[in-house]
Amino acid sequence: MTTTCYHCGDAVPADCTLEITVDDAPQPICCSGCHAVASMIFGAGLDDFYKFRPAPTGRPEDISAGRVDRYARFDEDRVQQDFVFRDNDGICEASLLIEGLYCTACGWLIERSLDGVPGIREIRVNPATGRAMLRWDPDQVHLSQLMAHMGRLGYQPHPVLADAMATQANRERRSAMRRLIVAGLGMMQAMMFAVALYFGQYHGMDPDHMQFLRLVSMLVATPVVLYAGLPIFLGAIRDLRNLRPGMDVPVSLAIGAGYFASVWVTFMGGPEIYFDSISMFTFFLLVARYVEMAARHRANATNDALARLVPDTAIRLGGDGGEEEVPLRDLSLGDRLLVRPGATIPADGTVLRGHGRVDESMLTGESDPQVRYAGSSVVGGSVNLGDSIEIRVDRLGQDTVVSHISRLLRRAQAERPGLARLADTVARYFVSVVLVAALTVFAVWWRIDPAMAFPVTLAMLVATCPCALSLATPTALAAGTNRMASNGLLVTRGDALETLAKVNHVVLDKTGTLTEGRLGVVEVRRLSDCSDRQALAIASALEHHSEHPLARAFPRDPAGAPAENAEVVRGAGVDGSIAGQRYRIGRPDWVADLSGAGVSDELARGAWVVLGNEHGLLAAYRLADRLRSDAAETVAALQAAGIDVEIASGDAPSAVEGVAERLSIRRWQARMSPEQKLARLRQIQAEGAVVLMVGDGINDAPVLAGANVSAALNEGTALAQTSAAMVLLGGRLRHLADGLATARRTLRVIRQNLALSASYNASVLPLAAMGLVPPWLAAIGMTLSSVVVVMNARRLCGRDHAVGRCVLPPANTRSQGVLQP
Repeated sequence: MTTTCYHCGDAVPADCTLEITVDDAPQPICCSGCHAVASMIFGAGLDDFYKFRPAPTGRPEDISAGRVDRYARFDEDRVQQDFVFRDNDGICEASLLIEGLYCTACGWLIERSLDGVPGIREIRVNPATGRAMLRWDPDQVHLSQLMAHMGRLGYQPHPVLADAMATQANRERRSAMRRLIVAGLGMMQAMMFAVALYFGQYHGMDPDHMQFLRLVSMLVATPVVLYAGLPIFLGAIRDLRNLRPGMDVPVSLAIGAGYFASVWVTFMGGPEIYFDSISMFTFFLLVARYVEMAARHRANATNDALARLVPDTAIRLGGDGGEEEVPLRDLSLGDRLLVRPGATIPADGTVLRGHGRVDESMLTGESDPQVRYAGSSVVGGSVNLGDSIEIRVDRLGQDTVVSHISRLLRRAQAERPGLARLADTVARYFVSVVLVAALTVFAVWWRIDPAMAFPVTLAMLVATCPCALSLATPTALAAGTNRMASNGLLVTRGDALETLAKVNHVVLDKTGTLTEGRLGVVEVRRLSDCSDRQALAIASALEHHSEHPLARAFPRDPAGAPAENAEVVRGAGVDGSIAGQRYRIGRPDWVADLSGAGVSDELARGAWVVLGNEHGLLAAYRLADRLRSDAAETVAALQAAGIDVEIASGDAPSAVEGVAERLSIRRWQARMSPEQKLARLRQIQAEGAVVLMVGDGINDAPVLAGANVSAALNEGTALAQTSAAMVLLGGRLRHLADGLATARRTLRVIRQNLALSASYNASVLPLAAMGLVPPWLAAIGMTLSSVVVVMNARRLCGRDHAVGRCVLPPANTRSQGVLQP
């Protein structure tokens, strides 16, 4: 006797011993694919699927099967270099745009079907942006196989490229608009005929005329259902085929049942048709999805803008100085490029010749142009505002700063915090509850009043569509994350935004965080008639020949006269000639001996650098690690919001105390090792605080990883940025205060959205079950709930939290544990 597979119904091979336990009884399974799918269904608590399915499910396709031809080209290195990043371990990472991704159930299905596949290291899907972040081992599985598997599930993946994203968004927008127009016109006509039928029933309309209006209503509603509503039905079929009922299932049941019931009444006779209600429902549902699509496109705006920053071509200089315009993908490391005034710098590199200002506002959030000269680094995507410069290419493709920022942003968008996961779980079970409740209500009304059973059930399916609940969290998170990125605070962990909103204690490192991390001139003392500007130009020209860290405190003046015959005296300073005059800069006693003049005790004891010539001393400069220009503003904003601020530094007590006094920070600790910083962090957390740690160095990595949420400066070490949950772009601390305000506002919007959607579904379900909500009113209510949620999230994209404004709502006291926005 042939044994059939419990999942697919095919014959089980004689040598196959796979089985699954159902109701304490073993059931045969024919292959590993069926076993994996059946185990996933039972593991997800969806075993009722086997009780209600009309027939056995077909055998799932094996992911290890050969590549699909349409995706094979994405395995080529020349294609992958535009969107695939490879880390030092050979692991690949890519962001894919998923066509047909409408709800959290879709994202769950893709994640669960790929998670655990050999070679997959990480898969995260964000329905709010319609994208998936994928990490895989190319030695174990090919990208084409993974993309083909998504295609077999019913979702079409596309690489996230600037041109492809724009083309896909335009195609999706045009298709949605066409369907929306058809649904809108059909709804208006169907409503017009419905009004005529309604009045005709009470004013003795001729039966032939009523039948004619019903036929015309059917003709009008048919393209609305079969064309405008086609994506909804395809989504439902995909969900059922993949054993994952999403919100398209009850919606399709409502539209399909209403349409076919109305067709039956039209030809066979009956009391009522619903062509107007289902046309209205389809139109309003498409309106809600169009608004959601617009919000999704807006959520991708920051990442898309980053992708479009770098130009497609560059002007490459040949060995003979000739210019050649070449595609960006033809560049190689070490190439010399010419960047003309007003042009965008095509790659990360170093200035070889020329100087000027560059606009890096899109990358850092800093609106002021930055001065760059020979030897300075420039970032691809920034705009040259000065004269023509010549640069050397240092980084290309996925190794550039733009790609790094974009990759971190995509990773943050792909992860979902606790509130989002909770909403996903609720929405997943809510669909099943609605279907069971609809069957129950239909049975009850059938016994009470059979004529009311169908319209009441139809109204329930329409009114309780969980669109708003599914969109409540991801739309707000996407808007908040992109808002923070545009303001200079890049979120790299999914839970960071939620935790940031609850912060009530901030621990700051000093060197490189509150200070610039490099010496600068903090005091100038004139010792002659030489002007400050002239003396500084001389000092800069001399120090340009020194590699000592002190020399970096004197920025080069491109317009100044160069120093000739310069000689660097180790441990003393620099000696050189400018315009025929001999100068020295360096240690005070060394310069004073040359000039024949004495040096005061104050200059001899302090951290001073002295400039002089044969005739005497010209100027003295006191060097120190300068505070960041926005440090005082940021600390004041945090303290005004009721947030405790302290410094934990490994520097000397005198230096830390001086910074603390200038910033009005009462609690500070110096000479701290990484272990002591971590111990202090644990102590604060034990007292009930939610701690934000801000640092930049390798020694800050342990405490950054141990904090509730952490931020590293983009000028800091790569290890610090990897350990942190956020990155401050442009070295601006004020972005931190702006980010805190945005995080609290985002959390408030998420809670509002969840409350609105939950309240709507909880209130409309009993009303619809009692027959108090007609189908047309249910359609309006469902649509309004989704539109309200999306529009409420879009408020986060407003302009009231502009860059540079450090305005925070007050924090609750620590005893309350959680900040309430």
